Amino acid sequence: MRYSFSKQGWVVSGLLVGTLIIGCTGEQAANDHNQQDIKTTLVQAPVSNSDGSGLERDEENLSATREYGDVTELSSADPSSSRSSISNKTDSSAPATRPALADYDYGLPKNQPSSVLDGKDLAGKLAPAEAPAQEPAPAGERQLSERLSQNVKLGKGKQANKKESEVKLAKRVSASSGEARPAVQAGLDLRFAQKNFGNTIPSIDGFGSGEKLPGEGKGPGVGGDKFAHVIETPFITVSDEPLSTFSIDVDTASYSKVRSYLMDYGQLPPKDSVRIEELVNYFNYDYEGPDGEHPFAANAEVASCPWNSDHRLVRIGIKGEEIANEDRPSSNLVFLLDVSGSMNRANKLPLLKSGMKMLIDQLGENDRVAIVVYAGAAGLVQESITCDRKAEILSSLDSLQAGGSTNGGAGIQLAYQVALDNFIKGGTNRVILCTDGDFNVGTTSTGGLVRMAEEQAKAGVFLSVMGFGTGNLNDAMMEELSNKANGNYAFIDTLSEARKVLVEQMSGTLLTIAKDVKIQIEFNPKNVAAYRLVGYENRMLAAQDFNDDKKDAGEIGAGHTVTAFYEIVPVGLETEVAKTNVDDLKYQTARKTTKAAKGNELLTLKLRYKQPDENESTLMSYPIEDTGNRFNQASSDFKFAASVAMFGMVLRDSAHDKSTNFDEIMELASSNLGDKPSSYRTEFVELVARAKNMK
Repeated sequence: MRYSFSKQGWVVSGLLVGTLIIGCTGEQAANDHNQQDIKTTLVQAPVSNSDGSGLERDEENLSATREYGDVTELSSADPSSSRSSISNKTDSSAPATRPALADYDYGLPKNQPSSVLDGKDLAGKLAPAEAPAQEPAPAGERQLSERLSQNVKLGKGKQANKKESEVKLAKRVSASSGEARPAVQAGLDLRFAQKNFGNTIPSIDGFGSGEKLPGEGKGPGVGGDKFAHVIETPFITVSDEPLSTFSIDVDTASYSKVRSYLMDYGQLPPKDSVRIEELVNYFNYDYEGPDGEHPFAANAEVASCPWNSDHRLVRIGIKGEEIANEDRPSSNLVFLLDVSGSMNRANKLPLLKSGMKMLIDQLGENDRVAIVVYAGAAGLVQESITCDRKAEILSSLDSLQAGGSTNGGAGIQLAYQVALDNFIKGGTNRVILCTDGDFNVGTTSTGGLVRMAEEQAKAGVFLSVMGFGTGNLNDAMMEELSNKANGNYAFIDTLSEARKVLVEQMSGTLLTIAKDVKIQIEFNPKNVAAYRLVGYENRMLAAQDFNDDKKDAGEIGAGHTVTAFYEIVPVGLETEVAKTNVDDLKYQTARKTTKAAKGNELLTLKLRYKQPDENESTLMSYPIEDTGNRFNQASSDFKFAASVAMFGMVLRDSAHDKSTNFDEIMELASSNLGDKPSSYRTEFVELVARAKNMK
């Protein structure tokens, strides 16, 4: 049984919630087609650290192997290499004998410049079947092949000052067999070393130098992903606080970031990178959509809690109005693209370009696109033009090259100005920021950037943030920036993820149907002793913020689904969490219950939202009853979403779920994939299996 509602009130439906179907076969075909975009450019890691290690850069190259294989696989013309086949090979087939690499930085000669190589040319040089026959090189010998690349100095709408620079590619030689192997293969050895030596790689035979792996950081001012500290929400007694208030969240960056750690680097993600609500909201669920005056509908379902059968689990689900691509209003988009030197990786700027091309292909002739880039300074590469001139936009996109520092603040200012200059009244006005890292030039403080974004959001220009790559991403700043700028935050680690965000969910990414959406739950003290919100730790609001229209909250895009879980301790259950830890009040008596508390209502769900172009909120309010369902009576969507929440809790070592193991999560998830499992859900089961082997 499931609760759903419309403007007439709550109704009980006997239909189980189904699974959103995404055809695996069609997605694979699209993958095969789009892999050619990213394969045409392979970027070799430069030596950038002061100690010349280059470890962080080699690790970045590894991410690029997930969907399209390493260099050797490219040379064998196998564009359909899967993530799992790459991962299994690199984790299990380590070389029997590793050569000494004292003169190398993880496969690259020391002090050599970075290189940008055409993947097809590279495959031709390195493929054993195509390369000219030669005698095996002696151990330790370096063979260099040369190619020209160009650096494009960014100008206003055009290329300038092209110059040639020598590019070198190093091959290293296996000491055991003498077989020449590409330099990128050294990166695969990193994964072997990581699996065997842990998060810090020792220096053995010249291999490794003790640096921390991506995400760990290396010290003040030196790299490392930055995540906001997350403190898990405890149980709260209803007698102390009967109201729970929070802002909705449609971000999904945490899920793809977790996936990248597990699949690319073979390591568990940092705990603070795991935001449970973003893991759960990565997936679509078959909620009822709106059928009345409101732009979204809310759904509720209650069943036993799978990780504590004595507790109840309440799922709140929101479904935004679906708007077909041809029916959406015209868009005024400004692509704000990071082209600093650290973007010179196959899984960064080339992947960014491929993703933006996917988006451009979906836009209509009345949509407008401008391109602003930033490195040491910001510049307008493509003025705002309509998409009946897509060839010009694509040409400007193709011209981009990486180099320089990261003056993101100046780029944001220029991008907002371009958006305001081409503002479409009644349309979508949005800046899309794509970056791999922190801002280190110009306006760099989170506070200054957030205030800028907040002001522009009031003017009607919203912001979407998309992160790329690992090792320098200021996740905490990007999340807060998107939250305050009426936007969303995604992390793009593969072509498949780019397609999900920019094609499959394009309307939701671009078109906001409701802003400042807040949820407030009032619990019935006759039926609920204590409760806790699962996730949403950095989205909590004060009770009085719910009715304050000046308080910012989250946005819902067209077709978006939002899910939240509450774990509830029923009245009468004698547990520590059900007891209050607060002394009796000296000046007040306990609250008295009303007649409404005597019924079967478990809680009342209230929502507030604003139309995208309005400043006054609308209230929605609905009572929820508990029909007493056991967990095995819950809908398939309920059970799958619960398995994702459990996965997040285990990754975070949650104090509230010490008994669940990965086997239970895999069994629960794999039993609720739906009649036609989506590739995203089946991939989730694979992630759980990978995490199990690392825990």
